[in-house]
Amino acid sequence: MFYLTETNRHGLSHDPFKAIVAPRPIGWIGTKGRDGSLNLGPYSFFNAVSDRPKLVMFSSSGRKHSQRNAAETGVFTCNFVSRNLVERMNLSSAALPYGINEFELAGLTAKRGELVDAPYVGEAFAVLECKVTELIEPKTLSGEPSESVMVLGEVVGIHIDEQIIREGRLDMSIARPVARMGYMDYSEGSDVFELLRPQVPNDLIAVGKG
Repeated sequence: MFYLTETNRHGLSHDPFKAIVAPRPIGWIGTKGRDGSLNLGPYSFFNAVSDRPKLVMFSSSGRKHSQRNAAETGVFTCNFVSRNLVERMNLSSAALPYGINEFELAGLTAKRGELVDAPYVGEAFAVLECKVTELIEPKTLSGEPSESVMVLGEVVGIHIDEQIIREGRLDMSIARPVARMGYMDYSEGSDVFELLRPQVPNDLIAVGKG
């Protein structure tokens, strides 16, 4: 099948787009408002952008509380979503009025960052402390702004629970990271396999230089 996204006439019972772009890591974003209120929300439009320097981004569909707080304060945290916390992550996704504390709602411990004035989940296996570098409003082909706002941040500090470390690496069979699939589906990334990059034969390297 093929369909034009302009019309979105795919003939399916649900839009397949987000099921194709999957699995998507979940950015569980912790922020603090100017009024001192704490906020925690999960974003499946989230990813790492760069390793040097370490940059991450999350995209807010509309100007939601996490985007507002990060824009106003210039900081946020990103908390690792593991299988044992997925129900509480889901509780924190509820559409609530501004100022309601999702940490309390989900029964989570809010801790203050070491380097940023933003809360993080004390129960999370790993946490990224971030300082905002850019806010971007992506544009459409016609040049009109989309409804989303991208928040990019540089990671300035990292927390890791040592119980998930084995032989100098994070053991995903213990951490059991959760990712968003399409629709209301999720997956767990504990079934890990390793692939090494292929070695290019010397004769092909020589051809490329010729």
